Amino acid sequence: MTRLVDSNAVIYDIAAENPNMTDLDRLTNLYWALCSVLRSGIPGDVVELGCNAGHTSALLKMVLEAEGDDRSLHLYDSFDGLPAPSSADRYLKQGDCKATAADVLAVFERWGLKPPHLHEGWFEETLPGQLPERVAFAYLDGDFYESIHTSLTHVWPRLSVGGSVIVDDYCDRELSPRAWDGLPGVKKACDEFFADVPASRRVLVGSGDLAFAEFRKKG
Repeated sequence: MTRLVDSNAVIYDIAAENPNMTDLDRLTNLYWALCSVLRSGIPGDVVELGCNAGHTSALLKMVLEAEGDDRSLHLYDSFDGLPAPSSADRYLKQGDCKATAADVLAVFERWGLKPPHLHEGWFEETLPGQLPERVAFAYLDGDFYESIHTSLTHVWPRLSVGGSVIVDDYCDRELSPRAWDGLPGVKKACDEFFADVPASRRVLVGSGDLAFAEFRKKG
């Protein structure tokens, strides 16, 4: 089976599998963001918080494979859908976006990829004791205010200097006028967390309604 190590065109196939969560804009931005971290030699593992059925996770693993990098990929998900929303959240409800660990493993098997490290449970239960000691790259796709704030609280202290955190659903209409604004709790959580934490922020854009931000850890 064709993989990223053979041709970047496989990104089209991954996007087609689950276009609502793994569209081309997301995948290409993640591809280059992770590549930049790996090629800069930033130490640490790769983590994804909110992996759902693992389609985006497969791309992250393919990038590691294509770059000849053997660092570990850790995936975190409740596998019980979303938690209860806060007053800052809208659009999605408790229990939405449910997938199983078996779904993730099936995606990896279908692409001929080595299984990732799976961590099942709510973020507040798994992250304190199950994150790698050092993180080089993190993809945060928690959808809700509390999930994103909890993710940043635990991931950022372990992020290596120069490391990158990509946050899905971060909508800044001033810098990215097409961005989808359906999950406002995400930006609220990020803005509150980084109010007193030094980081470089870059709002990413795409051809569609991509809502993405990258936060880099300064030295």
